[in-house]
Amino acid sequence: MRPVVSTGKAWFCTILSAFGVIILTPIAHLFNTNHESFVGSINDPEDGPAVAHTVYIAALVYLVFFVFCGSQVYFASRKRSIALR
Repeated sequence: MRPVVSTGKAWFCTILSAFGVIILTPIAHLFNTNHESFVGSINDPEDGPAVAHTVYIAALVYLVFFVFCGSQVYFASRKRSIALR
Protein backbone atom coordinates (compact mmCIF):
# COMPACT_ATOMS: atom_id res chain seq x y z
CA MET A 1 0.00 0.00 0.00
CA ARG A 2 1.25 3.50 -0.81
CA PRO A 3 1.46 6.26 1.79
CA VAL A 4 -1.03 9.11 1.31
CA VAL A 5 1.01 11.83 3.04
CA SER A 6 4.72 12.53 3.23
CA THR A 7 6.84 11.02 5.98
CA GLY A 8 7.45 14.34 7.77
CA LYS A 9 3.76 15.17 7.89
CA ALA A 10 2.94 11.65 9.07
CA TRP A 11 5.49 11.88 11.91
CA PHE A 12 4.14 15.30 12.94
CA CYS A 13 0.56 14.02 12.94
CA THR A 14 1.53 10.90 14.90
CA ILE A 15 3.32 12.85 17.63
CA LEU A 16 0.59 15.50 17.86
CA SER A 17 -2.11 12.83 18.07
CA ALA A 18 -0.22 10.95 20.79
CA PHE A 19 -0.06 14.13 22.87
CA GLY A 20 -3.76 14.72 22.25
CA VAL A 21 -4.69 11.27 23.57
CA ILE A 22 -2.31 11.53 26.53
CA ILE A 23 -3.58 14.95 27.58
CA LEU A 24 -7.31 14.55 26.93
CA THR A 25 -7.77 11.17 28.64
CA PRO A 26 -6.85 12.35 32.18
CA ILE A 27 -8.87 15.54 31.69
CA ALA A 28 -11.91 13.46 30.74
CA HIS A 29 -11.35 11.22 33.75
CA LEU A 30 -11.24 14.24 36.07
CA PHE A 31 -14.50 15.56 34.62
CA ASN A 32 -16.06 12.10 34.92
CA THR A 33 -15.23 11.90 38.63
CA ASN A 34 -16.46 15.48 39.20
CA HIS A 35 -13.07 16.55 40.47
CA GLU A 36 -13.30 19.78 42.42
CA SER A 37 -10.76 21.67 40.32
CA PHE A 38 -12.80 21.03 37.16
CA VAL A 39 -16.41 21.38 38.35
CA GLY A 40 -15.99 23.17 41.68
CA SER A 41 -16.71 26.82 40.93
CA ILE A 42 -19.74 28.77 39.77
CA ASN A 43 -18.51 29.17 36.16
CA ASP A 44 -17.61 25.51 35.63
CA PRO A 45 -19.99 22.96 34.09
CA GLU A 46 -22.38 21.22 36.47
CA ASP A 47 -22.66 17.93 34.57
CA GLY A 48 -19.12 16.53 34.66
CA PRO A 49 -19.91 13.13 33.09
CA ALA A 50 -21.53 14.80 30.06
CA VAL A 51 -18.44 16.91 29.53
CA ALA A 52 -16.26 13.83 30.08
CA HIS A 53 -18.16 11.99 27.35
CA THR A 54 -17.40 14.77 24.88
CA VAL A 55 -13.73 14.87 25.85
CA TYR A 56 -13.49 11.06 25.56
CA ILE A 57 -14.88 11.32 22.02
CA ALA A 58 -12.23 13.94 21.20
CA ALA A 59 -9.54 11.61 22.57
CA LEU A 60 -10.97 8.81 20.43
CA VAL A 61 -10.70 11.03 17.33
CA TYR A 62 -7.06 11.71 18.18
CA LEU A 63 -6.54 7.95 18.62
CA VAL A 64 -7.91 7.35 15.12
CA PHE A 65 -5.54 10.03 13.78
CA PHE A 66 -2.68 8.35 15.67
CA VAL A 67 -3.41 4.97 14.08
CA PHE A 68 -3.81 6.43 10.59
CA CYS A 69 -0.68 8.59 10.74
CA GLY A 70 1.31 5.80 12.36
CA SER A 71 0.33 3.49 9.52
CA GLN A 72 1.48 6.17 7.06
CA VAL A 73 4.89 6.25 8.78
CA TYR A 74 5.03 2.45 8.60
CA PHE A 75 4.10 2.32 4.91
CA ALA A 76 6.60 5.06 4.03
CA SER A 77 9.44 3.29 5.85
CA ARG A 78 8.44 -0.02 4.28
CA LYS A 79 8.37 1.54 0.80
CA ARG A 80 11.79 3.05 1.43
CA SER A 81 13.29 -0.25 2.60
CA ILE A 82 11.90 -2.06 -0.45
CA ALA A 83 13.42 0.59 -2.74
CA LEU A 84 16.84 0.12 -1.11
CA ARG A 85 16.97 -3.60 -1.92
